[in-house]
Amino acid sequence: MSAGTHQNAGADWHPPTTDPFEPVIVAARRTPIATAGHGLAQRSAERLAAPVLSALLADLGVESDQVADVLLGNTMGPGGNLARVAALAAGLGTRVPGVTVDRQCGSGLEAVTLAASQVRARRGDLYLAGGVESASTAPIRAWRPTSEGEEPRVYERAPFAPPPYADPEMGEAADLVAREAGVSRARQDAYAARSHARAIAATEAKAFADELVLLDGLDHDERPRAGLDVRRLSRLRPAFVPEAEGGTVTAGNSCGVNDGAAAVAVVSERVRARHGWPGLRLLDWECAGSDPARPGLGPVPAVRALLARNDLGLDDVGAIEFVEAFAGQVLACADALDLDPARICPEGGALALGHPWGASGAVLLVRLFSRMVRADGPALGLAAVAIGGGMGLAALVTRVGPGPGPQPGQGPGPGPGPRHSTDTPGGPPGTGPTPENEQ
Repeated sequence: MSAGTHQNAGADWHPPTTDPFEPVIVAARRTPIATAGHGLAQRSAERLAAPVLSALLADLGVESDQVADVLLGNTMGPGGNLARVAALAAGLGTRVPGVTVDRQCGSGLEAVTLAASQVRARRGDLYLAGGVESASTAPIRAWRPTSEGEEPRVYERAPFAPPPYADPEMGEAADLVAREAGVSRARQDAYAARSHARAIAATEAKAFADELVLLDGLDHDERPRAGLDVRRLSRLRPAFVPEAEGGTVTAGNSCGVNDGAAAVAVVSERVRARHGWPGLRLLDWECAGSDPARPGLGPVPAVRALLARNDLGLDDVGAIEFVEAFAGQVLACADALDLDPARICPEGGALALGHPWGASGAVLLVRLFSRMVRADGPALGLAAVAIGGGMGLAALVTRVGPGPGPQPGQGPGPGPGPRHSTDTPGGPPGTGPTPENEQ
């Protein structure tokens, strides 16, 4: 069944009775995703994230003292609590705290679910959450010498699993997953070509315009390639496992190394309803453990558990976004879930747009926001990501609003109050790209 057939799947589905402290995403923004070493290479991670945080507040028309906390995912940054540094760089002031989250490629999505948990726990009414990665400026890492005269040992990443568990490189693991699932090289190349074609078409249709925060003159995602077809992809040699040993994963059917940031504003349902804001309610989420040797399969148990707990099937879900780290891995998950791959990332995914590790999970929610929060948007959406070390994270969202409060274009709502109070943020969310921010 085609993606178009499922565009409004679940349109008649309605969530259970709404709790006033249910978490709702009411604004969503991201930077263009740049190739490492290119368009955003001069921006440190906090200088990528700060303009996105500022854009969210501008969209909502609220002051920074309304923000209860800033939660950002990051995997390769300099440390030092990047979320707090980014909040300060964004001008949120010294009273707004920050916490940095590391669940590897799931970090950005995890940060949002943690913010949602805080809202449900009645800890605050407004959180800014997402993720950021600057592969271009990530520090070089090294183990300290263990003996006199020994040089520091540089490493690319920390271990994802200790012995005796397997801890493969992600490309090698993707090859294993594709081989065991029977996903051919031809299928992988075809999927990757389609992702690029979809991203190019979406860019030309300005499908990303309202979600982008323009930086350093960059107004588009750098990685999508027009005309990248199966014929061209088939010329590439396997990148991780030799072809003679069954390798099928290439640079063309894998994601890139990228820079970017994405974040959302999460408020309580009572705040959303009072202002009449449309948004995405975070219904539920699930993180599942899986085999560290096959990390790409992590979304399978996460999605199964999430849907089962909510008495839903994939046919009920109208919008599906996966982090496309490797075509073979996404296809293996789709096959295991009996999911038509054509339904995944209909405007292109990480294979084309790029994969800024700590931000990519949040990018999924930004994409779902753009696709769903509109008059003809599907009712239910699913985001899923595979995580190094053998995990999968999935989240389920539903479109809500607008409600009875002030509508966009009708002026601001009540003024801001203390960030942990029951007062509501003021002003309706805005739309449209934010101009270049030199923070």
